Amino acid sequence: MPRRPGRPRLAVWKFASCDGCQLSLLDCEDELLAVAERLEIAYFGEASRRMLPGPYDLSLVEGSITTPADALRIRRVRRLSRRLVTIGACATAGGIQALRNFADAAEFAAYVYPHPQYVKTLATSTPIAAHVPVDFELRGCPIDKGQLLEVIKAFLVGRKPSIPNHSVCIDCKARGTVCVMVARGAPCLGPVTHAGCGAICPSYDRGCYGCFGPVAGANTAAIVREFSKLGMAPRDIGRVFRTFNAAAEAFRKEADAHGH
Repeated sequence: MPRRPGRPRLAVWKFASCDGCQLSLLDCEDELLAVAERLEIAYFGEASRRMLPGPYDLSLVEGSITTPADALRIRRVRRLSRRLVTIGACATAGGIQALRNFADAAEFAAYVYPHPQYVKTLATSTPIAAHVPVDFELRGCPIDKGQLLEVIKAFLVGRKPSIPNHSVCIDCKARGTVCVMVARGAPCLGPVTHAGCGAICPSYDRGCYGCFGPVAGANTAAIVREFSKLGMAPRDIGRVFRTFNAAAEAFRKEADAHGH
């Protein structure tokens, strides 16, 4: 398909990840045709065999940096991209694979691979922002497709994306969901977790798992006190914070403080 004059070029990149956040773009379904009308999808390995060379006006980057080769590749992506947006917990906080940051990655490799000497990996899994400048971070595991469309629309019109920066608790109140901590004594990370999922887990009578990472200014010490009142052991408290966003600073500190 020939390039339309003046149509911005979009690239979607994968690093260490499960591909779920890239699939969120394809899950837009009805809206995807409108996106394709406004943007030229120039590079998207998940969805197309047609890979056009850069530069690109907007790059969406999924995944964390876990190998020496990817540490070099992300710098090339940054050079080719006028705007770079990271999507998902892996790209914004190192992802669940950042659990390696708290152990010996070489030991892990020895358990998994018969010939670990051939595996070229870094000792840590780090977010994209630890390696190159990032223009915007979109949280989630996976991201919300509505928020992704908002980021793309904001780029097209030259404004800042309008993404909520409140906690999951606010969404629970807005939808009339009864607090699972108050009503059932169930541990819930909602008070310290960035909104974006629509408070799905509490609406099904389960505590929030922190998929969207810590909200800005998260008072994790206060939520830990509540967990202790519920009878959670320190090790269990540490495990709560070591999931999808284990390396995010606020969550990492609490996990470290509780011996996990």
